[in-house]
Amino acid sequence: MSRTVYFVTHPDVVIDPATPVPQWPLSARGRSRMQCLLSQDWISHVAAIYCSTEQKAMDGAALLSAALDLPFTSVAALGENDRSATGYLPKAEFEATADAFFARPHESIRGWERAIDAQARIRGAVEHIVSTAFGAGPIVIVSHGGVGTLLLCHVKGVPISRTEEQPGTTGGHYFRFHMPAGTLVHGWKPIEELAHEPAGDREEAQADTEYGKKADQGRRPGCSDAV
Repeated sequence: MSRTVYFVTHPDVVIDPATPVPQWPLSARGRSRMQCLLSQDWISHVAAIYCSTEQKAMDGAALLSAALDLPFTSVAALGENDRSATGYLPKAEFEATADAFFARPHESIRGWERAIDAQARIRGAVEHIVSTAFGAGPIVIVSHGGVGTLLLCHVKGVPISRTEEQPGTTGGHYFRFHMPAGTLVHGWKPIEELAHEPAGDREEAQADTEYGKKADQGRRPGCSDAV
């Protein structure tokens, strides 16, 4: 069964060099920007919400969960490329290291997870989600810019390159594709930019309605954890 996937990168975060990066939450501006996603035509048709186990991604997923009355599932494999070997880096140093990460994907740059390994991980996580997710309608995945770039390179069938990175430096973009075919519908769009609902999503929403009639109707907002 074909599923539409919206891969969303978390927007602005509270940067705290004294706190491990995976524990950084969304900032007030990030939460406000994430709310913009709720104005999209397609959002009401979403059947399942997933995110990484990093705080900023869970914050974004929780916001959608509460508004859509859907649970969300956090999956560790949706996390950003592992940069724990260096931890927080000042902006100029981070950008130089990120350039090398994408330019030499088969190497571990300063102890970071290799780009080729992070790409395989995010690809496998998305494939598993699509094969097991509730319903038949679109799936939203709230994740991160680095692995999002790697996933987009895979979907487009191009070599790993930072040229496929989302615009800007504060996140808050998404791209849309179909699985399991891996067909890209569109590349990065800002979450603030309103997009008309594609016909394919209406068809999926109708299918999901029929599926839902046979499913447990007692779902509530919240968070479940998946390995």
